[in-house]
Amino acid sequence: MMGHKLRVLIADDERPSREYLKRLLNEIQEVEIIGEAENGGEALELIESLKPDLALLDLQMPVLSGIEVVRGLRKTQMPLTAFVTAFDEYAVQAFELNAVDYLLKPVEKSRLLDTISRAKDRLENDDWRSSESARINSAAETYAASARNEPIERIPVRKKDDIFLIPVADVASVIADGELLQITTNDARRYVINFRLKDLETRLDEAKFVRLSRGAIVNLNSISKVSPMPGGTYSVCLQNGQEIESSRLQSKILRSKLFKL
Repeated sequence: MMGHKLRVLIADDERPSREYLKRLLNEIQEVEIIGEAENGGEALELIESLKPDLALLDLQMPVLSGIEVVRGLRKTQMPLTAFVTAFDEYAVQAFELNAVDYLLKPVEKSRLLDTISRAKDRLENDDWRSSESARINSAAETYAASARNEPIERIPVRKKDDIFLIPVADVASVIADGELLQITTNDARRYVINFRLKDLETRLDEAKFVRLSRGAIVNLNSISKVSPMPGGTYSVCLQNGQEIESSRLQSKILRSKLFKL
């Protein structure tokens, strides 16, 4: 067993996510947080200079993704790594197939403890850097080969210990609410997920969904009425009773998608 504390580095471009991880880690006695980064480029530099035992890397970050950070390191600089991600079926599959550690947002303390325990065990092996590098490179290739451009068909939503799979066709709107997304279905059921709107937008079929504003996406098939507003905007009524105003810029895109015969 290791005689020193596990030296951990955190990298996530969202401050609330970093603060949440720090709170959890500070509750674990055998852990020492040695640094934090807010983008992939900074994470790469800090790993090279601070040499952490374990890096908790957000999968999707500006500058470099979590995978790109690790693949940019020399093998002698490789830390043990756990990727932190909102649910991404392709990433999860790639990590599980290649025994790469990952944490789903919102991170649960029990799962984090398992990650810490596995990291300590792996550090006991003399050749752990080579093994870690091989696992991550293999996972990266699996991930890249996945059908990343295919629209998702279901959105996983966690409620306590259960995960519900919401068919995308049933989703009427997705509204950003701080760090969370509010999903409302065609029959007015509401769900909350921890995800970024811009990331979810890339996974939705652009022929079926349209962004109405910086913080709102709607299903085109759920729109029942569109009413012109002053300034070139629209009030969009959905079949479930929701009313959402489009921004002036997005109104032009809405017109091109809705009003063509």
